[in-house]
Amino acid sequence: MIRNVIILSMTPALRPSSDDQLVEVWLHGRSFHTQRAYRADIERFRSGAGKPLPLVTLADLQQFADSLEALAPASRYRTLSAVKSLVAFGHRTGYLSFDVGHALRLPPVRSRLAERILSEADLHRMLGLEPQTRNRAILTLLYASGVRVSELCGLCWRDLQPSGDAGQIAVFGKGGVTRAIRLPASVWRMLAGLRTAETGASDPVFWSRKGKGSLRPLAVLRVVRKAAGRAGIDLPVSPHWFRHAHASHALDRGAPIHLVQATLGHASITTTGRYLHARPNDSSSRFLPL
Repeated sequence: MIRNVIILSMTPALRPSSDDQLVEVWLHGRSFHTQRAYRADIERFRSGAGKPLPLVTLADLQQFADSLEALAPASRYRTLSAVKSLVAFGHRTGYLSFDVGHALRLPPVRSRLAERILSEADLHRMLGLEPQTRNRAILTLLYASGVRVSELCGLCWRDLQPSGDAGQIAVFGKGGVTRAIRLPASVWRMLAGLRTAETGASDPVFWSRKGKGSLRPLAVLRVVRKAAGRAGIDLPVSPHWFRHAHASHALDRGAPIHLVQATLGHASITTTGRYLHARPNDSSSRFLPL
């Protein structure tokens, strides 16, 4: 009886009336980059299926999964996860009669996290060899705070608050959650040195040198890649690698895992725990007679 009441309460106002509307409602509230990636995944599936979503079967999903064999495992996993999520959402809203994606198996994905964690020596070489003050501040803040590149680019001066001889930044992160991150005094002084007498509270901390407005993530990627090359690191280092380094190095040095979780803004401590498994400090091999 309760189930019937819930379904009826969604009819007809809240129930999507077409495939396009279902996709838009499903994407609502997600970040721009997530929407762009998921939209491309769903369009690829719908184009291949060639039929309305209410007529899609498990066989259609399995055939689509087989067509993705040429993609990298991580890309296949993301694409199929997006399709499964959409179908499950359509079923929950009552637009789809069945959740045919529930039985679809996702491909296993090998974790490459350990390969993306820079050593402390490599990271400090990148910081130390950066000749430009603004770029050194960018690299240092990425490492010291563990923020995502979009969070760094979105920082305005009003997001920075002093606290004694140091300070903190307020970050508007994933899922629309704001978190405060305390910075060491040395990092705080480095950021404060970028501010001029003309700087306003709503001005971005990191300006774009090609025009007005805040720095773009692609520009930050260029800064990181140049710093890696300057340090002799022949790897596709990205800003997110600094986030990995922050978590791994902090845990290695004894930081409580819940503190690292709060700093990085992980919704689940399981996500933070991946860094413990990626770079273990011990193993049972130590007990073998080798």
